[in-house]
Amino acid sequence: MNRDRDKKFPPVEEREDLLAGRQPILEALKSGRAINKLVVAKGTREGSIREIIALARERKIPIVEVERLVLDKEARHHQGVTAHVAPIKYVDVEDMLEKAKANGEAPFILILDGLEDPHNVGALLRTAESAGVHGVVIPKRRGVPITSTVAKASAGAVEHVSIARVTNLVQTVDQLKKAGLWIVGSDVSAPKPFYMQDFSGPIGLIVGSEGKGISRLLADKCDFLVSIPMGGQMGSLNASVAGALLMYERVRQKQVGAGTPQ
Repeated sequence: MNRDRDKKFPPVEEREDLLAGRQPILEALKSGRAINKLVVAKGTREGSIREIIALARERKIPIVEVERLVLDKEARHHQGVTAHVAPIKYVDVEDMLEKAKANGEAPFILILDGLEDPHNVGALLRTAESAGVHGVVIPKRRGVPITSTVAKASAGAVEHVSIARVTNLVQTVDQLKKAGLWIVGSDVSAPKPFYMQDFSGPIGLIVGSEGKGISRLLADKCDFLVSIPMGGQMGSLNASVAGALLMYERVRQKQVGAGTPQ
């Protein structure tokens, strides 16, 4: 641990109106997200920074050059550039269901129950976008909002995946069940391994928090609980890894068919 550096750069505030890092900002520019100002470290012109500046100029976004120390105080791991943006536009759960219907697909919704690590949330958003999830539901309380750290960990996927931020996850799960979705939750003590579960239909997948897993109220709402077999000394996987395995089991089943019916 570098204590001198920690004193020089105290913990930065997690903000929803700031993006840091080249890939998140590049994806935000490409997606057309409202950007109020681009801040670039003086002398930084190599690699993807050139493309970022060119796109910002094309969209007539103000570009400000500052000393790198200024960016260090605003964000960690900024890679020489930050963007002041409008906070991400959350959608309604109904919009996600309509998106699936418009695509002629069975709805696939990811529900994050109380995750507190922004890196896990970002990684799950990245996987969700890649796996064809129609939307991700996060709670307003007991969970992290979509901050610059989440956006960076998602490699810009926050610009392409629909996200709903809801007051009550239990009520949202009830809403999804009424819409015809089967609710599947991950639980280390469940006797049924995830690869024995049929993920091919309309699915709401719940991934629990890093330490406690799925809350009891949500577990009671699940139609199916599945586990991920563990062969080593560790009792469970990282939340983002577990979520990735479950999401891509659906991808696998869509491509080759479910190996074992419910």
